[in-house]
Amino acid sequence: MIKTFSRKQRRVLSWWHSKSHDFDRDAIICDGSVRSGKTFCMSLSFVIWSFYFGGNGDFAICGKTIRSLRRNMITPITALLQSLGFSCEEKLSQNLLLVTYRGRTNRFYLFGGKDEASAALIQGMTLSGVLFDEVALMPRSFVEQALARCSVDGSRFWFNCNPEHPEHWFHLEWIKGAEQKNALYLHFTMDDNPSLSEEVKRRYESLYSGVFYERFVKGKWVAVHGAVYPFMADEKYYYGVPSGDFGEYAVSCDYGTVNPASFGLWGKRGDVWYRIDEYYFDSRTEGFQKTDEEHYAALCELVGDRRIRAVAVDPSAASFIEVIRRHGVFQVVPAQNNVVNGIRRVSQALKSGRIRICDTCKAARREFSLYRWDCERHTDAPVKQNDHAMDDIRYFVTTLMDGGSFIPVIAAAR
Repeated sequence: MIKTFSRKQRRVLSWWHSKSHDFDRDAIICDGSVRSGKTFCMSLSFVIWSFYFGGNGDFAICGKTIRSLRRNMITPITALLQSLGFSCEEKLSQNLLLVTYRGRTNRFYLFGGKDEASAALIQGMTLSGVLFDEVALMPRSFVEQALARCSVDGSRFWFNCNPEHPEHWFHLEWIKGAEQKNALYLHFTMDDNPSLSEEVKRRYESLYSGVFYERFVKGKWVAVHGAVYPFMADEKYYYGVPSGDFGEYAVSCDYGTVNPASFGLWGKRGDVWYRIDEYYFDSRTEGFQKTDEEHYAALCELVGDRRIRAVAVDPSAASFIEVIRRHGVFQVVPAQNNVVNGIRRVSQALKSGRIRICDTCKAARREFSLYRWDCERHTDAPVKQNDHAMDDIRYFVTTLMDGGSFIPVIAAAR
């Protein structure tokens, strides 16, 4: 149970009350750093407000995906609501949360706003209010469609997010235009969360660097610039290959014919994955291209007689994935390919020591020194150069490191 709230959190919890100075606002916007307490307070406040607003109403809670919404908001909030005397019933097949208090029930429909097609999911509804968690990760069409559904008198909008690029549409229209939108804007930092210890704050600060540090720790809407992994210039992030065998092995592949192909061989020791070896072939440098079968032969040579848990491959490399499947030696999975989120996860994994790059991986080390953000664009994107080992490392972290997207079956002996 939360025992204390900061002044800013209390404002989130009460802005809609008739005795609040913010009562006449139509919306609330909370942005800022991770672990600042804004998400929890906003979800709690939203549900309590819905009963202050009335009963037997329809509301929407929107996240990037239904899965992330349940993890970030629904599961934490239902436990607290039940302790406060609310009754909560989640109907998973309908993506619906029913909350009852003193004989009145409100319906909270859950939506994932992951792409432009998501706008169709919410069409035709009539809502009394909508809450957006991670609104900066949602397409504008989805957000605007959800807002248009709030046609009940007195309905209000709730927005929560971590910062992105300063040219992001939500930053330009809602945060910079908060007064014109009649929205209460509150900026959060970790210091606004009284339940966070100084030790935990320091740990989060150590996990980020560069633009991710500015956004997720400082809570700033800043543009990307410079090296994607600036800390990798430090020698301490490169290791010798540990002696002996590893408990598990895996391979990540960024496939290319005209562009370079980069395969990374990973071994797990304890809780740490080491990139112990690599295959890197640049057809432009070598003066000839290799076929899928030749790249597959190189994969087999890289693996040797090791038993591989799985091979993650660039999801666009359909022909190479099929070659691996046809041979039947390795379990192959298409890699997850959200670039910016993947870069953030790789950065955290490197800084926390969950993955380590061995000094045998010369191509990866060279690319770490060259991999840059594209500063000419008004979106977050790296320059599409010197990114092949960077991509295969990203595929490993997002797809194989935590074992979440494949069946953990050991490959047949070769």
